[in-house]
Amino acid sequence: VQLQASGGGLVQAGGSLRLSCSASGRTFSNYVMGWFRQAPGKEREFVASIRRNTRYADSVKGRFTISRDNAANTVYLQMNSLKPEDTAVYYCVADAAIIYSSYGDPRHWDYWGQGTLVTVSS
Repeated sequence: VQLQASGGGLVQAGGSLRLSCSASGRTFSNYVMGWFRQAPGKEREFVASIRRNTRYADSVKGRFTISRDNAANTVYLQMNSLKPEDTAVYYCVADAAIIYSSYGDPRHWDYWGQGTLVTVSS
């Protein structure tokens, strides 16, 4: 699976951005899809995931929404009410066999996109 993320940019605090991630392959619907982020000097952290259900990090609950379009092989991350602490490189991830308890661990995801930078100014 090859992943191509897009949609990052510079936005003011309180604003919104939508990230997209296009995936290659014919079995997209079989994959758990997700987003991680990495801020400067910090470890990579889980943001959200989706298969049939969704899961969110506490820091983004109520502000971010993950969704997928299986016909278009695309997963989205709608980010609202952005804060300066959301500034990071955002990575799209995919895995066909990851178990739920491992979603938050970046080591368990097989496929990673190239990352897209989100900068939130105060």
